[in-house]
Amino acid sequence: MSISSSLNAGVAGLSANATRLATISDNIANSGTFGYKRASTDFENFVINQARGAGTYSAGGVRAATSRLIDEQGALVPTNNALDLAISGRGMLPVTPAVSLNSFTGGAQPLMMTTTGAFRPDANGVLRTESGLVLLGWPANADGSIPVLPRDTVSGLRPVVITANQTAGDPTTTMNLGVNLPATATEAEAAGNALPLSVEYFGNLGTSHTLDITFTPTVPATGSSNAWTMQIRDSAQNGALIGEYTLTFDDTRANGGTLASVTTVSGGAYDPATGSLDLTVAGGPIAMTIGKLGDANGLTQLSDNFAPTAISKDGSPVGNLTTVEVDDNGFVTATFDTGFTRRIYQIPVVDVPNPNGLIALNNQTFQVSPDSGSFFLWDAGDGPTGAVVGYAREGSATDVAAELTALIQTQRAYSSNAKVIQTVDDMLQETTNIKR
Repeated sequence: MSISSSLNAGVAGLSANATRLATISDNIANSGTFGYKRASTDFENFVINQARGAGTYSAGGVRAATSRLIDEQGALVPTNNALDLAISGRGMLPVTPAVSLNSFTGGAQPLMMTTTGAFRPDANGVLRTESGLVLLGWPANADGSIPVLPRDTVSGLRPVVITANQTAGDPTTTMNLGVNLPATATEAEAAGNALPLSVEYFGNLGTSHTLDITFTPTVPATGSSNAWTMQIRDSAQNGALIGEYTLTFDDTRANGGTLASVTTVSGGAYDPATGSLDLTVAGGPIAMTIGKLGDANGLTQLSDNFAPTAISKDGSPVGNLTTVEVDDNGFVTATFDTGFTRRIYQIPVVDVPNPNGLIALNNQTFQVSPDSGSFFLWDAGDGPTGAVVGYAREGSATDVAAELTALIQTQRAYSSNAKVIQTVDDMLQETTNIKR
């Protein structure tokens, strides 16, 4: 009966608009929630009578379908904490529930995703949010490189751990030696005294050692030899001789004062292509650059002054952790009070073919589903993904003005459907009153 179908349609309209009201209220309630993704309700009509010209019509009503618009992004909000993270574009941060760290016994943690988070180290140094989301990343090797790991599985991901009292040292591996030797010391009747130089370097345990270098001129009977003997001793090996070289300098107008030849007497060989010596100290190899042949930036022999002109090296003594920051590529870098920096993790960006097909969970987190497709772990900024942004949070995707407008429309539609039910009730009452 058409009147009964009208009643059913009115009831369906009340239910559909109540569903829409629920999504609107949820959106408005989370207008200040970082990383919140707006919920949407769409209406679909339901057709019962499809016959043309039947003379009667049965109302089918309406059905409500809700969805979460996960691909909509909120504006980035700047903060003053380096570990407040967001994604400036597509993709999400990999996280896992803190409760799973103790209860999960497998080799990998269960994967969840979020677009933003305010991460802080807990008592064990694990980076997590107040809601218990632990940040996941790939641990770096000792030299700061990231190992090659599979991108379609979470087996390589580990909780990011930042220990506040962490200390670290950086051993010296390269050194540049720029020294000017006095040309007058290689002339006939010169004193021939050895010229000492001490250069500090740092061992594998952060201890300080020195390379003790002596330059002994070759004094000829007549004229100038322009030749020196360089000996290098390592304090970590009780002053053992680790290299001896004969240096000859050019005295031509074009290249006067630069190295003309380097002859290895003992120790690591001289590489003329790079201008470096391969020295072996107690903790391992050090590449000492003394300059290419004809290069004015290495060892020189000019005038009558002995002076270090440019001595530099890498490495640092043991220092205490001061700050931790995440750059656009997702690299987590620790800075120590000695000025030494070390890359300790890389945070990948998780992406799926259909973000709106993800399963929405509490605390603005999501999980993969058959509708979303399989995930892939990208380097931040590669492929379709955006960069990782520190000192920022992603704001709510709710537009309050639009939601309030939709609220007015929903209220009117709900009242109209209620009026339909009231009208059907009056008509049924008239039908009942036909027989008195």
